[in-house]
Amino acid sequence: MRFYLDHAATTPLRPEARRAWLAASDLIGNASSTHGAGQDARRMLEDARERAAAVLGCDPIEVVFTSGGTEAINTALYGLWRSRPAGSDAVVLPDAEHHATMDAVAALAAEGAVVRPVRVDDVGRIDAGQFSAALPGAALATALIAGNESGTINDAPGLARHAATASVPLHLDAVAALGHLPLSFRGLRGDAPAGAGLVAMSVAGHKIGAPVGIGALVVARTARIAPLLHGGSQQRGLRAGTQDVAGAAAFAAALDAAEAERDSEAARLRRLRDRLIDGIRRAVPQAQLLGDPVDRLPGNAHVLFPGAVGESLLFLLDMAGVAASTGSACQAGVAEPSHVVMAMGRSERDAHSVLRFTLGRTSTDADVDAVLAVIADVYARASHPSPGR
Repeated sequence: MRFYLDHAATTPLRPEARRAWLAASDLIGNASSTHGAGQDARRMLEDARERAAAVLGCDPIEVVFTSGGTEAINTALYGLWRSRPAGSDAVVLPDAEHHATMDAVAALAAEGAVVRPVRVDDVGRIDAGQFSAALPGAALATALIAGNESGTINDAPGLARHAATASVPLHLDAVAALGHLPLSFRGLRGDAPAGAGLVAMSVAGHKIGAPVGIGALVVARTARIAPLLHGGSQQRGLRAGTQDVAGAAAFAAALDAAEAERDSEAARLRRLRDRLIDGIRRAVPQAQLLGDPVDRLPGNAHVLFPGAVGESLLFLLDMAGVAASTGSACQAGVAEPSHVVMAMGRSERDAHSVLRFTLGRTSTDADVDAVLAVIADVYARASHPSPGR
């Protein structure tokens, strides 16, 4: 039997989303066509856009459907960079962002961007003072609403206010926060001047039970943002190409369901998470919870196992039927130390010794029990790597 504790990576497809996708996939017609079949598809697409806007707290016209969070983030960053005023070359980048952001900004640096890093504190929260100090004259800024590894919740309203005061356009990555925290693009934006403050917010469907391959970028009406894809005038010209009606319908269904249960699920997941953390600490007294102990995503437990090898922990848990994550990037088959853990002031050795357990809609006490039944033995074995390691 398998016990799945990696919901932050992806979470199971919701029945509501599956039904919506199947119903929409029976439609024949391109939503950009003017004939009856095309207009039927268009009506379903725009219904999905309106439902997404209601959950995300924005106008329907501001919802740009994408293939997921990575495309949404890249569209925001490249689009804002390429629309920047002359002489504005700086990008404000906190140290613990997702790789979709870090790698996109690295690519912008190759085009001439000057990166202004902003540190995070020892629980992974963005230093608001440094963030504010880095903003003047910048082309754009970006920040996570909640840490995808640490689970720590940032002061997104405060960051948006700082950006508005500095007249800098801000992108917020809401991929990890979606379905767990209340999100209102309009509320976060406030009365920011045109083209400044929060102008874009990215989300991904598969984090809340929609199919993989659908997400959205919320783009303020007043934002100056160049398209990443060209070839048509769809979605205000910000994302050319035939639109995925079935994906949008499934995403809207998942959003509706996630929003309806958000408060009750948050309470349930916090109980499971706290039971998991307490049990790990009893079984492995050396284990340390990383991230903010209170202001964190309800299903996130980011744990340091000092002296253990993260890949070994992960392998041994998998052999016991438990799916978790090291919380680090794996590129070309080589596990890298978590840049997030090091940004929080931990050593590279510590950054190789973390596990991220994330709970979701289908998680139960049985999942927690499965971890607690094996974690002491797993830690003991992973703390003694084979000779030559």
